Amino acid sequence: MREAPVLVTGATGYVGGRLIPQLLEAGYKVRALGRSAAKLKGRPWAGHPNVELAAGDVLDADSLTKAATGCWAGFYLVHSMVADPKGYTETDRQAARNMVKAAAASGLERIVYLGGLGGAEDPHLSEHLRSRYEVARILQSGPVPATFLRAAMILGSGSASFEIMRYLVDRLPVMITPRWVSNPVQPIAISNVLGYLQGCLEHDEVKGQTFDIGGPEVVSYRKLFDIYAEEAGLPRRLIIPVPVLTPKLSSYWIHLVTPVPASIARPLAEGLRNPVICQENRIREIIPQELLDCRATIRLALEKVQQQRVDTCWMDAGRAAPPEWLICGDAPYAGGTVLDLAYRIVLAASPEEVWQPIAKIGGQTGWYFGTRLWQIRGWFDRLLGGVGFRGGRRHPTDIRVGDALDFWRVLEVEPGRRLQLLAEMKLPGEAILEFQLKKIDEGRTELVQRARFLPKGLWGIVYWHLLDPWHRWVYGGMLKAIAGAAGKEIIRGPEKIGPKK
Repeated sequence: MREAPVLVTGATGYVGGRLIPQLLEAGYKVRALGRSAAKLKGRPWAGHPNVELAAGDVLDADSLTKAATGCWAGFYLVHSMVADPKGYTETDRQAARNMVKAAAASGLERIVYLGGLGGAEDPHLSEHLRSRYEVARILQSGPVPATFLRAAMILGSGSASFEIMRYLVDRLPVMITPRWVSNPVQPIAISNVLGYLQGCLEHDEVKGQTFDIGGPEVVSYRKLFDIYAEEAGLPRRLIIPVPVLTPKLSSYWIHLVTPVPASIARPLAEGLRNPVICQENRIREIIPQELLDCRATIRLALEKVQQQRVDTCWMDAGRAAPPEWLICGDAPYAGGTVLDLAYRIVLAASPEEVWQPIAKIGGQTGWYFGTRLWQIRGWFDRLLGGVGFRGGRRHPTDIRVGDALDFWRVLEVEPGRRLQLLAEMKLPGEAILEFQLKKIDEGRTELVQRARFLPKGLWGIVYWHLLDPWHRWVYGGMLKAIAGAAGKEIIRGPEKIGPKK
């Protein structure tokens, strides 16, 4: 095994977050690149002796070159569709160019890129798949050999494709679908994808080559839905294909029924109209492994969901850096006054005891008070095109920086001390919700819940003041309910306190 590390870009994403622990287990040294240092540090593999954490951005050529220096190979697992759904084509184009320059400047021996499967010559190829091919062309145009793995639908707990299928089949006994429901597809299990990725480090003959990767069977999307229903113990769904349901309309329907927003669902739905099957299987002889069929893959994914052991999720990609106004205070360029509302309560408990219900907030636990109002807010946001309540949360008790928490994103976690959340719902401004715990003395803890809001324009200010009575009622009630969930006596409060100094 080489002494030099392997660079993994997109380390906190769905594939990268699973590839890194597999490489570490196999004995490789890894340099994990991500935009947020805090998000990297929150990953379960962050403390492994053979991993190096590198905070950087593929759009920042200097930071990318710095991260690649000293590595012998690099995995390019970056896709901007989640983080930048409107401009992902140009963003991915620039990022790929930066990777080519960084690889050459740092002396990488090879690049491994995971993209999409489809006919490159197809004039009807979706913009999403066309962009994936463009990235491959850019990477393979450089002096460092780039291996391009073309994958069809990736199935696994937490993948966007699996989550769309899971929610559609779970929630809809009757499905009105586009005609593409009968298109052929060759799904591949995420475990097999990881096997091929690792294998590209171990077989020199794959350098600079392009390979199709898929599972052992070709099925239709309709058949996949039937298999899922059987494995989930559901009656077979009635599927009615109609010619008038376009990818755009399909994306809106997916947006309403599943946690995947329309901005992401649309390019995925457009790609479903293209048959995606392997045109060749050369890689099976070079990197042999047991390929899981669709039924076994879906069964395994469902087991992980039911056991709440989803390692990574499509929602992992998202903003995990606090807005500038939160760091710099109410600076002139921030655009206005930061509005603040906070309540405090004192409990007969230790910080660790109070932290337990806070760490479970959201998802199936809910928000402890006014749960129906939180749900209505989520549905209202969904109708406006926002993220809504998404899929709840990744894990019922474990929480880490970068996690999606209903319509919030975790910015900071200090167990027993602090939880800071950034709102990702549609708002006329930017909002932060924070829980802070402070030990007063032995047996007493102060819990402060604080909301901060930077309004955008007059409507932002009106919005804040219109909801102020609701916020006051809910926040006070939440603190009481958290005390009840902790099973601890309230010594003082809840009481309103002034703005943060």
